[in-house]
Amino acid sequence: MKDRSAYVSPETLTRGPIVAILVLGAFVAILNQTLMNIALPVMMVDLDIEENSAQWLTTAFMLVNGILIPITAFFMERFTTRKLFITAMSLFAIGTLICGVGPDFTTILIGRIVQAAGAGIMMPLLFNTVLSLYPIEKRGSAMGVIGLAMMFAPAIGPTLSGFVVEHVSWRWLFFIILPIAIIDIILAVFILRNVTKTQKSSVDVLSVILSTIGFGGLLYGFSVAGDKGWDSAPVITTLVVGGISLLIFIIRQLTIKKPMLEFRVFKYWMFSLSTTINVVITMAMFAAMLLIPIFTQNMLGYSPLKSGLLLLPGALVSAIMSPITGKLFDKIGARPLALIGLLITTITTYFLSTLTIDTTYTYMMTVYTFRMIGVSMVMMPIMTAGLNQLPKRYYAHGTAMANTLRQMAGAIGTALLVTVFSTQSKEHVTDMITSGTPQQQATLLGSIEGINDAFWIATLIAAVGFILSFFLKKVRPADEIEQEQSTATTTPVGKPSETH
Repeated sequence: MKDRSAYVSPETLTRGPIVAILVLGAFVAILNQTLMNIALPVMMVDLDIEENSAQWLTTAFMLVNGILIPITAFFMERFTTRKLFITAMSLFAIGTLICGVGPDFTTILIGRIVQAAGAGIMMPLLFNTVLSLYPIEKRGSAMGVIGLAMMFAPAIGPTLSGFVVEHVSWRWLFFIILPIAIIDIILAVFILRNVTKTQKSSVDVLSVILSTIGFGGLLYGFSVAGDKGWDSAPVITTLVVGGISLLIFIIRQLTIKKPMLEFRVFKYWMFSLSTTINVVITMAMFAAMLLIPIFTQNMLGYSPLKSGLLLLPGALVSAIMSPITGKLFDKIGARPLALIGLLITTITTYFLSTLTIDTTYTYMMTVYTFRMIGVSMVMMPIMTAGLNQLPKRYYAHGTAMANTLRQMAGAIGTALLVTVFSTQSKEHVTDMITSGTPQQQATLLGSIEGINDAFWIATLIAAVGFILSFFLKKVRPADEIEQEQSTATTTPVGKPSETH
C-alpha cells in the first residue's frame, strides 16, 4: 500500500487529479466569501441583530483570512501539502457546519472565524503546489484552471445567494457548500500526494504578532473606512497602529535569519511589477462587483436575483476564457495578453461611468461581460509571469505575498470606491437641491452620479495598470541564472563552461 504521506517527485505524478482537488477547495472557499452580502439583510431579521453586528459576519471572515495568508509561507515550508490541505479543508467544513446549524449570532460568528482559518490557506497552497508540479513552460495552462475558480466563484455567488435567499432559508447557503467541502476532503485523503519538501523550522512568535496587528489593522481600517468615514477614531487608530506594526514587521523580516514572510522576493523586478499590476487590477475589478449591485438594487429597484443574474454571463465567459488565456500565456507570454486585457478593462470600466436612470439591463450585462473578458486575460497570466521569475526557495513566500497583497488591494479598492461614491453622491444631491430639483429626484440622480464618479476613478486605476503593462518582459527563472553564474565561477581558467 502506498504511503501517501511521503514526498513524491512531481515528475512521477499524474498532476490533473491533484490540481483538481486543490482547485475545488479554493472554489468553495472563494464562493463562500461572496454568498453573504445578499443574505445579510434576511439574517439580520432572523437573528434579530443590527446592521453593525451583521457586518461582522463578513468583516471577521475577511480579517482572519487576511491575517492568516502571510503566515502560510511558514506553514507551507513546515507541513506537507497533504496534511496542510486536509487540515485547512476540515477547518473550513467544521466552520461551515457551525454556521449552518448555529442558533444565534455569536455561534455563527464563531463558525465564520473557523471557516476563515481554513480558507486563508487555500489559495497560497494552490499556487505553491502548481509551481512545484509544473515546469515553467506549462504553468500558464495550470494557472488558467486556477483562474477559473478565482473568476467564476465571486461572480456566481450573488446569483446563487439571491436565488437561495428568495426561495429557501439562508442556512442553505452553508448546507450547499458543506457536502462539496466534505467530498473534497475525502478525495484528498485518497488521492492527494505531497509534492513539496518540508523543513524543520520554528515560528517567530513576534513576527506572527506583528503580522496579525499590521495586516489585521490595515484590513479592518480600510474595510470600515467607507462606512465610518476616514476621519473617524476607529479608522485612524487601526490604520496608524496597523501601519506602524507592518513597518516593524517588514524590518524584522529583513533582519532575522529565518523570516516568516520573505520580503526579498521584491528584489526580482518582474515579480514586483506583476504584483503591482495585480494589485491595480484587483482594485479595478472590485468596482463592478461592488457598484453594479448597488446601482441595480438601490436605484433601479431590481431584485437580488435579477441583479445577480446580470453578472452571470460575465462569470461564464471568464470561466471559459481563463484556461484559454493560460494556454496563450505559455505560447506568447504575459505582455500581449496584459495589454489587450487591460485596454478592454479600461474602456469597459469607462462605459460604466456613464450610467443613467434609463440605462438598460442589456447594456450593463454586455459591458460587464466584455469587461470580464479583459480581466480574465490579465489576472492569472500576470501573476504567473511574476512567480515564474522566483527561485524555488521563494515559491511559498511569493505565493503568500501575492495573495496577501491581493487581499489588501480588495479592501483598499472597496474603501476607496465606497468613499468616492458616498462623498460625491452627497455633493451632487446638495447641488441638485440647490438648483431646484425635488428632494427625492435629487437623491436618486445624485446617487447615480456618485456611482459614475466611482467608476471614473476605477477607470483611472485600470489605465495605470495598462501603462505598467508596457514594461512587462519575458524573464528567465532566477534558479537558471544563479546556476549559470555558479558554473561560470567554478569553471577553471582556460576551460570553457558547458553552458556556453
